[in-house]
Amino acid sequence: MSDLAEKNCVRCKGGVPPLAGRELETLANQVPQWTVVNGHHLTRAFKFSDFAQALAFVNKVGAIAEQQGHHPDILLAWGKAEVTTWTHKINGLTESDFILAAKIDKL
Repeated sequence: MSDLAEKNCVRCKGGVPPLAGRELETLANQVPQWTVVNGHHLTRAFKFSDFAQALAFVNKVGAIAEQQGHHPDILLAWGKAEVTTWTHKINGLTESDFILAAKIDKL
């Protein structure tokens, strides 16, 4: 497992390019259950046996997002939750998106 989950998200101030190429690929390999979509965002679907478990998971993701100051889009439905993240300030991916994904994977 990667050590990304041990890092903390860094507030993006803009003015930096989104990740691409080998750097993007290296980070993506560290969170293999997530999908990089068009080099722009990360997404992963989580399955649960009922709505209550999915909701509990979403609440845990929300707590991590608040603690890290990095907030994903979350879709909650019966038996599933989908998490999508990217760095809005640069309209693409930064290391913080992968850090958040790794922290969510530890739940």
